[in-house]
Amino acid sequence: MDLHSLTTLLSSLQDGNLSIEETLAKLRNFPSENLPDACVDHHRSLRTGIPEVIYGASKTSQQIISIASALLKHGGPFLATRVDIPKASLVVDALPQLIYHQEAQMLTCNARPESPDKYKGYSVVVCAGTSDIPVAEEAKRTLITLGHPVEKLYDAGVAGLHRLLEHHSLITNAAVIIVVAGMEGALPSVIGGLVSCPVIGVPTSIGYGASFGGIAALLGMLNSCAPGLAVVNIDNGFGAACMAEAINRL
Repeated sequence: MDLHSLTTLLSSLQDGNLSIEETLAKLRNFPSENLPDACVDHHRSLRTGIPEVIYGASKTSQQIISIASALLKHGGPFLATRVDIPKASLVVDALPQLIYHQEAQMLTCNARPESPDKYKGYSVVVCAGTSDIPVAEEAKRTLITLGHPVEKLYDAGVAGLHRLLEHHSLITNAAVIIVVAGMEGALPSVIGGLVSCPVIGVPTSIGYGASFGGIAALLGMLNSCAPGLAVVNIDNGFGAACMAEAINRL
């Protein structure tokens, strides 16, 4: 339950449109709800501005359905990350209101309307290569679902910097930039040297053997000399989006 939902509920009670008993019934599982395999945190959006999000990679489809059903009862934006196609198919069959974003491997529902007035400006998700798009899409889809104004710039890596410089105005006017890159992970350093806003680097596991599944890109970003650059974990587009949301929110 987010702030808007709780405010609407209490306003309905105040206006006499809901009885005390009806209001208590709606608040029965607030702030948390115990399920067989989970304890759902319905209070998280009020505390942090970001609702509880399902990490689907190691959950069964039935566990996702159970948790999602509990979350959806309280409205607000819904997100589930790292949900593969077979698992997503079973979940959507049970909960057809959910939307599956295959490239991002995410399920979403009840996205907040885009609300530029709640942010300092727009965020930009930049990715170095086409192979990095799935992680970039996870970040972009998270921001969109939270109502965050966002632009994208894909396939703009250091092997052809003219592709980035063609969009100089887009990046220099951003409030925060998420930069997704694998291989040697150099792109966040380049962008960090061009802009004054915070830059969030996301190393990906894309690369040949010596990239060590993204460790080379991670270390490259951590060792950057560009000011204003922070780094999240390998392939963590969701975490980068949450950081951008926290930085950019008024």
